[in-house]
Amino acid sequence: MNRLTSLYEITLNLKHVLDKEITAKNREEVIEKVNQLVEKRSQYIEELVPPYTEEEKQLGQQLVQLNEAIQVEMNHLFSQLKTEMKQVKKQKKSNRTYTNPYKSIQAMDGMFMDSKK
Repeated sequence: MNRLTSLYEITLNLKHVLDKEITAKNREEVIEKVNQLVEKRSQYIEELVPPYTEEEKQLGQQLVQLNEAIQVEMNHLFSQLKTEMKQVKKQKKSNRTYTNPYKSIQAMDGMFMDSKK
């Protein structure tokens, strides 16, 4: 076994986790699992030092391709999360304006100021 097989297996697990359908219900679990796998992966990456054998170079090329696919999936997950956060923020603002519609009005209409003393 070469040094990259464990890194390759972790990367495959990460890809499989991200390939599953991610819903609002299971998103938190998926993000936690992804964080764990990324931390493990970073530890293995730090341990890698050259020189590499031909087999390790080929496995490294496969890792690069997998990493690109993982990056696309993570960007997609991140954009979904940002979109949902914007929707929640908009909903909160809408609820606040519904409960108190005159809070943001700054008009002084109907007010009489006596200038004489």
